[in-house]
Amino acid sequence: MGSVGTPAMWAVFIGFVLVMLALDLGVFHRKSHTVSFKEAAVWSAVWVALSLLFSGWIFLDLGTQAGTEYLTGYVIEKSLSIDNIFVFVMIFGALGIPNIHQHRVLFWGILTALVLRALMIFAGAAAIERFHWLIYVFGGFLVLTGVKMFFTRNKTEDTAESGLMRFVRKVIPSTTRYDGSRFITKEERGGRLRRVATPLMLALILVEISDVIFAVDSIPAIFAITTDPFIVFTSNIFAILGLRSLYFLLAGMVDRFRYLKIGLAAVLTFVGVKMLIMDFIKIPPVVSLAVILVMLGASIWFSMVATRREAAVKPAS
Repeated sequence: MGSVGTPAMWAVFIGFVLVMLALDLGVFHRKSHTVSFKEAAVWSAVWVALSLLFSGWIFLDLGTQAGTEYLTGYVIEKSLSIDNIFVFVMIFGALGIPNIHQHRVLFWGILTALVLRALMIFAGAAAIERFHWLIYVFGGFLVLTGVKMFFTRNKTEDTAESGLMRFVRKVIPSTTRYDGSRFITKEERGGRLRRVATPLMLALILVEISDVIFAVDSIPAIFAITTDPFIVFTSNIFAILGLRSLYFLLAGMVDRFRYLKIGLAAVLTFVGVKMLIMDFIKIPPVVSLAVILVMLGASIWFSMVATRREAAVKPAS
């Protein structure tokens, strides 16, 4: 499987990720606490800065095309991850997870997601290299997903009453009682102490499942830009590493991005079409990046305009 990344590059990048995760949980967030807006903003800026610095290194060392492909993949994954935030808000709300424990749940959920996504990326790259026709399958899937997202953009699912929630509660012995920040606790049942899952464990499982579901959309979308495993992996991982801080930054404002799903639907449809025609019409990476930025920028701008108009009308009513 060809890749612009040398073994040394892979080793350095993976080592960097492990060091950052160790610092995150072992130093900066060793004690459970409520993440403030300021703290979330600082960490979001840190992750974005690191991602852009990494892109600068790719531009200098691997060339303009690789750098543009990385940036495009990062923007796609970062924008699609905002959709994850909508679901995380519903999961934590449905289970009543206190703010002080949400960072711990997201840390372990995203740590697991990194491993699962790495497996999905390598499997997808190997499959595309061996079975080129899968490009068309992925492309068609993304177009259908984009169309579905557009028509279901205003629908919300009650996570507390969802079939998935009921299934998880049925399969895993659980309790509604918290035991500090523990995922597993002991509870007397039938005259014996038994291990049961706390609400934090249920939230963790749902977060991991939701991320895998979203990865089914986002990873094929990046393969529309490049099939190089190193570019796909690094852009995806950098976007996911910043997801926790982005959650705490935007969790209270998700309702303001009312048109974002339209932008995401347009992005998925565009990259799906790009996949379907890539053997006949080549769309340069720079053009892809520009189109995606315009789509996302327009959806965010229209969302902000609509929110401001509502805020201006409310005092007069």
